[in-house]
Amino acid sequence: MNNVYSLLSQIQCQCVSDGEIKPILDNSSGTTLVLLWSQLGDFDNLEYAWWLKKENEKLQAQEITVRAIGIGDRNSGLKFCEYTGFPQDCLFVDPTAKTHRQLGLYQGLSWKIPLLSAKYNAFINLMLMCAGIGSPGTLSEVFRGYKGDRQAPQLISNDEVIKETPLPNIKGSLFKLAGGQGFQRPFELATLRLKNMTEVLSNWNTYVPDATYLTQRGGTFLFSAEGELLYEHRDRNILGFAANMSYPLSFLEVVS
Repeated sequence: MNNVYSLLSQIQCQCVSDGEIKPILDNSSGTTLVLLWSQLGDFDNLEYAWWLKKENEKLQAQEITVRAIGIGDRNSGLKFCEYTGFPQDCLFVDPTAKTHRQLGLYQGLSWKIPLLSAKYNAFINLMLMCAGIGSPGTLSEVFRGYKGDRQAPQLISNDEVIKETPLPNIKGSLFKLAGGQGFQRPFELATLRLKNMTEVLSNWNTYVPDATYLTQRGGTFLFSAEGELLYEHRDRNILGFAANMSYPLSFLEVVS
């Protein structure tokens, strides 16, 4: 049995659905996808949940059980699930990122300015990471959201309307004017990210009850029914939650 699986099998966290403290892994048969998410208000996680919802039929067809542990409290989790549609019974919360540290996941930039609290130091380090410091690849991924990506699928259907952003409602067909269809068009991903940003900033205190762990990064672990590690990705930067950001769930091909 893999060491990561062995550790996770001993972890208990609060489940968002009922508020109970229970094991993350329930010994269910089949393949299990375990996601260690950063702060639940982190745009990475909202985007990851969007992909999981988009590919839900594939996950079900491959009989893959999904479990996620996010940094926050139960209210964070409830709000996250309400917005993203991620199942409450599949999401657990870890208020202090203890599980992330046990797995040795990247804690992000950790510069300390004297006389500032841990929370304010975390804010400053997060801003530096958004600028690419201690977070390689972040800026190029931001730019990809604006310039488009012909290696990525189309994200917004022609008849879909994007609401709840600072901009007027945007119909999906508008992106055809920026280059066509059948692939990620310019500004398409940036628009989805703007929607996520609006959601988080409008509900900041709910999504981020404790800002101390803002820089903590996450990871993805795929296990066989026997606990063998089939795939892992350890995040090293903001907007780096997958090895292939053009199609973040491409690693599922290892079990197809």
